Amino acid sequence: MKSSMIFLVLFLTSLITFGQDSEEITKTQRKQLDAITIKDVPKGGPGIAVGIVKNGQIVYKNYAGYANLKDSVVIGKESRFNIASNGKQFTAFAILTLVEKNTLSLEDDIRTYLPNLYKNIKKPILIKHLLNHSSGIRDVYDLWSLQGITWWKVTFDNNDAMELLEKQQDLNFESGSKYSYSNSNYIVLTQIIEKVTGTTFVAYTNQLFKDLDMPNTSFVSDYTNIAEPIAKPYFNFDTWKTYDWTCNLHGDGNLFSTLEDQLQWEKIIQTKKSAVFSKEILAKSQELIQNTTIEKYGYGVEFSEYKSVPYKFHGGSTGAWKAVVNRFPEKNFSIVTMINSGKIDPTGQTLEMADVLLNKTNEKETFRITPETVGAKVKIEDVLGIYRTEGGYIMKFEKRDGDLYMLRSGRNDMKLIRESANVFQQWNDAPFKQQFTKNEQGIMQITAYYPTVKPFTLTRIESDLSTFNFKALNGIFKNRETDVSFILTHTEGIAYEVKIGEKKRNGLLLSPNELLVNDYSVKFWVDNAGNIKELFVTSGRIQNVRFVRE
Repeated sequence: MKSSMIFLVLFLTSLITFGQDSEEITKTQRKQLDAITIKDVPKGGPGIAVGIVKNGQIVYKNYAGYANLKDSVVIGKESRFNIASNGKQFTAFAILTLVEKNTLSLEDDIRTYLPNLYKNIKKPILIKHLLNHSSGIRDVYDLWSLQGITWWKVTFDNNDAMELLEKQQDLNFESGSKYSYSNSNYIVLTQIIEKVTGTTFVAYTNQLFKDLDMPNTSFVSDYTNIAEPIAKPYFNFDTWKTYDWTCNLHGDGNLFSTLEDQLQWEKIIQTKKSAVFSKEILAKSQELIQNTTIEKYGYGVEFSEYKSVPYKFHGGSTGAWKAVVNRFPEKNFSIVTMINSGKIDPTGQTLEMADVLLNKTNEKETFRITPETVGAKVKIEDVLGIYRTEGGYIMKFEKRDGDLYMLRSGRNDMKLIRESANVFQQWNDAPFKQQFTKNEQGIMQITAYYPTVKPFTLTRIESDLSTFNFKALNGIFKNRETDVSFILTHTEGIAYEVKIGEKKRNGLLLSPNELLVNDYSVKFWVDNAGNIKELFVTSGRIQNVRFVRE
């Protein structure tokens, strides 16, 4: 019995490993942080690595769960995670090292180095526009999706991405005019770095990581040669399952690193001390980019506030691998979280840890989670239709067998139950409430409430389609940049069958100028002769992709 107890203690210690921390946090805080770290790590499952740097010192480290379930390898200081888009900060830092050497300028047009990109765009597309996502370049992942390609099922590399981008003739918007996150920006940055250094991006950044004393960190351009030990990614669909990682795209992500290395980086940028890099370049890497109008994104880092406290952050996600870094410069602490489990939300957990250090654990969000008042009774027939937020999020409400149903793209159709005169709730999730009212223009709108989300309002789309020629949309429209065709066929009412490549989808006419096809907003204009010659398709990180009638 005694030997069994000793074994159990040793086994549990191997699953939850605590670092040697300084005294910058209290015992009470440490206990709270421990509880947050392990709360979503199941017995026998994958897990988490988390650390905190404060005033230039590591004050907390914790590892929990398995890196490899098959071999019963626990997560530890040598475990390497794919930190995905958190790698963007290092791509940006690599650019800054070249700026400091006067090898390039942030004001350079990217066509100086990559002349095959956007030859017909006359206005400049500057390197700084890539860094803060104001270039207008469309996201290659969304372009592949438009082509019907699931990118993670195909072994793409940066050359494949550039080949697709070189076919693009248009941008989402004029460079420098606004912010729109696009992974393409950081893939293009890798190509510029290779042009000016005469070496591969991976080789250049490997030397950078060596100079930063981060020996276990590297971008991956060859998935067959990723250094072990890897914290393998796991999803849970009744049982834990891993999968093979076969991606060679890099620069926008695909950075494998350990918690130890990431905490080393946090120490350097907090203290601004490095044996190789200047204090000035380290400081600049954490600032917004000068001579731009973008105030939410800098050198691979986002800027915002959390509970009225300014902070800088970034998240990375690719499959079951996720990573988050939160930096609170006024309080001089950073939190780094890395996971290999599809069951853990690192963003929420990292902010919970921030609450502990900010002494805000009892401070809750102030938004309403239920309607303030109940309005006049609405009939189900009065609320049917399609509703949309200002940002383009769509909900549809239908009547089925006397009940009200809510339809959302990518989710199961959901039955709603009347809670009061004009308030409904989801039948299996009562906190999710929907209140129907009319706005100042007398148009029906819905305000949705949920405990973890600020209330948001959607307005019903009301259009006069009485004179619209539904067959005018029938036909084949093709985009030459992606070699994709939309084949539209009117079926009945406002419904269309839309064939995109080999896949058939349902389309709904929202107005005389817009068709909704799943997550795609398809805009068009009818000329004086009643013809529709072009479609402009928008979804996620691609905007106004032009399709011309064949």
